[in-house]
Amino acid sequence: MRNKAKLGLGILAIPLLLVVSIVWGLVEPYILAKEEEIAIISNLPTAWEGQKIGQVSDFQIGMWWDNVATVSNSIDKLIEEQPAAVLISGDFIYHATPNPEVEINEVINAIRPLTEANIPTYAVLGNHDYGMKSQKMPPKTELAAQLERALEDIGIQVLTNEAVKLPLPNNEESELYLVGIGAHWANNDKVDLALNQLPDDSPRVVMMHNPDSFAAFPANTAPFAIAGHTHGGQIRLPYLPQWSWLALVKKDKVFADAWVNDYGEAGNQLYVNRGIGFSDIPIRLNCAPEVTFFTLKSQ
Repeated sequence: MRNKAKLGLGILAIPLLLVVSIVWGLVEPYILAKEEEIAIISNLPTAWEGQKIGQVSDFQIGMWWDNVATVSNSIDKLIEEQPAAVLISGDFIYHATPNPEVEINEVINAIRPLTEANIPTYAVLGNHDYGMKSQKMPPKTELAAQLERALEDIGIQVLTNEAVKLPLPNNEESELYLVGIGAHWANNDKVDLALNQLPDDSPRVVMMHNPDSFAAFPANTAPFAIAGHTHGGQIRLPYLPQWSWLALVKKDKVFADAWVNDYGEAGNQLYVNRGIGFSDIPIRLNCAPEVTFFTLKSQ
């Protein structure tokens, strides 16, 4: 009888665990994690030593039950911290509707406070910004252009295979560059084009949406790079990012988040942000949304 009772309790525990996991998966997207990291940049100018750069990614606004509240929370955290620059690594919107102004306006209203706070803000576009839920879909370039115009109108500089010099808050002259790479799924990530705009051995921060773009950087050309896109797997087992939902259903090379080891050429280092939004279902499990602050160091 005792064995039967234990078996019965074990059977009951399985659906209970499933229900608890689903409930927590619906709650976790609204618990924003603030990650603090050190980023090493060779030849970093003295004026940039100890300065902070913030990163957010993958808002995915427009998906059903999207967590715009967490997007706004991340913007509040960035403004509170007052970093020298904010980098947004793509996928502002989720899908291309026949009339995408609603989604784009919601994006703009959420992130406008960044530029109103006079924080230099830069962005690259992701696959969803081109209306691409899969690599088989053709990119909707007019949608991307419409979003880019809206972002530029509020003072966010959108980079597509470009390099620009980052200004310091005190207007001190500096030689730290930001390299922004185009969307990988849209076949618009032209690494050589962007790198050719840099002086040799210049200190730089590299931003892209899809980590797969990182593999194209020659050795020692991306000592500190950031990306998004993976959502950290979105639903995953603790400490086992390879056993995550997105890792199993997507074909991207990188499924992890945080610093990615053993990927890319020598002297290059990539950090992948877990993002804020969702793919397909509004659940995150063991994969809280994040806003990241990088303190820059020369070594």
